[in-house]
Amino acid sequence: MALAACMESLFNKRNNIVDMNIYKQPVYYEIAFGFIDPKEQVDNFENLIKKFSEIKVNRFLDIACGPSLQLREIARRGYEAIGLDSSPQMLKYLEKKAKEEGLKIETIRADMTDFRLKKKVDFAFIMMGSLDVGSDEKILSHLDSVAASLNKGGLYFIQNKLLDWTKAEKESWTMERNGITVKTTFEFRFKDILDQIYTEKITLEVDDNGKRRNFVQKEDLKFVFPQEFKTLIKLNGKFEFLGWWKGNCNTWHLDQPLEKVKNLDDNMVLLKRK
Repeated sequence: MALAACMESLFNKRNNIVDMNIYKQPVYYEIAFGFIDPKEQVDNFENLIKKFSEIKVNRFLDIACGPSLQLREIARRGYEAIGLDSSPQMLKYLEKKAKEEGLKIETIRADMTDFRLKKKVDFAFIMMGSLDVGSDEKILSHLDSVAASLNKGGLYFIQNKLLDWTKAEKESWTMERNGITVKTTFEFRFKDILDQIYTEKITLEVDDNGKRRNFVQKEDLKFVFPQEFKTLIKLNGKFEFLGWWKGNCNTWHLDQPLEKVKNLDDNMVLLKRK
């Protein structure tokens, strides 16, 4: 084991690989996922609110917010914007960008499975498959936390929950901004079928104006099957399951429920606080 660890360390050093949390790299992270269209996404939020919300929406909460282009667009439209994340680096960066853009955004450092807000919100959302909490118990705790922070009749939007266990996945894309190029590779594969454990690996290959660095993050997570997820929502008892639909990065198709589509990778789930 010591030899294997030594060889891996040598490989990483030769290939300029830094094994660290990619969420400590907000600039590179924002570039990597800069393909989203926050204006279109927030337009869709407003459409969902008109169709499903039982209350007037003034306050938004972004869970696992990261740099949150969405919150920055939400704040531009005059709403109250709150970002919650466990990464101090991400929150500091979001605060910096908000100040530069003349926006008011409140930030809260907390674990998504255990938080409370001083003032409740009217709409909560979590984006890009970020609802990875490790166990059924933590999902229930997460739902408790969201419920305690969301006004009754308000909506909770979940984007790209991992629902398809039938295939391993690997995809790569490259984004560039201000002389910085980031190639992102996302991979997941099952490690233990019986215990529903899969390994997720994200690699950022960065060329920062000629300076090259690779950031690799790998962790084991628990896969929650689709009907298991619905059962946990029912067991929690604080939300109504409104449905799940096909949705690409920016657009969500309420005329295409997941029961009628083949590709479950791009999806949206919508819950309403009872």
